[in-house]
Amino acid sequence: MNLAATGQQVSARPEDSSERVFVCRSVSVALPHQLGDRKVLEDISLEVWRGEFFTIVGPSGTGKTTLLRVLAGLTQSTSGSVQIQGREINGPPEDVVMIFQDYSHALLQWRTVARNVGFGIEGRVDASELKQRVSDALALVGLEKNADDYPWQLSGGMQQRVQIARALALRPAVLLMDEPFAALDAMTKATLQDELHRVREQTGSSFVFVTHDIEEAVYLGDRIAVITGSPGRLGQTFDIDLPKPRDQIITRQLPEFLQFRYAVHQAIRQGGHA
Repeated sequence: MNLAATGQQVSARPEDSSERVFVCRSVSVALPHQLGDRKVLEDISLEVWRGEFFTIVGPSGTGKTTLLRVLAGLTQSTSGSVQIQGREINGPPEDVVMIFQDYSHALLQWRTVARNVGFGIEGRVDASELKQRVSDALALVGLEKNADDYPWQLSGGMQQRVQIARALALRPAVLLMDEPFAALDAMTKATLQDELHRVREQTGSSFVFVTHDIEEAVYLGDRIAVITGSPGRLGQTFDIDLPKPRDQIITRQLPEFLQFRYAVHQAIRQGGHA
């Protein structure tokens, strides 16, 4: 803990390369702009491990969403290498799903919850498997009793659960999440944070989770990457060795939690942002 609290870069990852899900090496991204291409990310090198909850935190405008889009195969890097499970990413990988903050526009309001969850696999699996996958995904997010409801009948938090369930029905190796709880109230956010931990334990999927909320990053993460600057650069990475399972009250009161929160905040400030 002392190493991370001082703001030094720390890492305690296994050496087995087969356990790496993502490998980024010297990734830079420039996007079209009215005054010419604008560099958004510069020289990003990182790894994400199988079954890991990897959180990314940093100020607005540092390219966090762009990095997620690169991992999702939705944005091509200008230079560098991006691999998933040893394969170069040249388009959206089948085993990666991205979940966005705006759940209301992501869901089809005229479809039931069950039909929303099954939307991504309709026509790809037979009827019995479709039904089973939808049922399993709804159970994972606690919405078994809402299968026949419509999204507009649900709260914001429940709609976000539907979007997560739709992703889980695809049985992805990785879920990429772009500030999915930013628009939710504190109690709903806390509940869904715990749901994600439970889903990760039950599925073994890896999570890459972008947030502006330092406490959320510490509570959720096995590791935290700090991105700062414009263009965004990878600053420090912290191994979050807090006890598991985590608890919204007990974990957040631990001295180690407060030290990690402070260390990450300082890393952001040292990157040039107050």
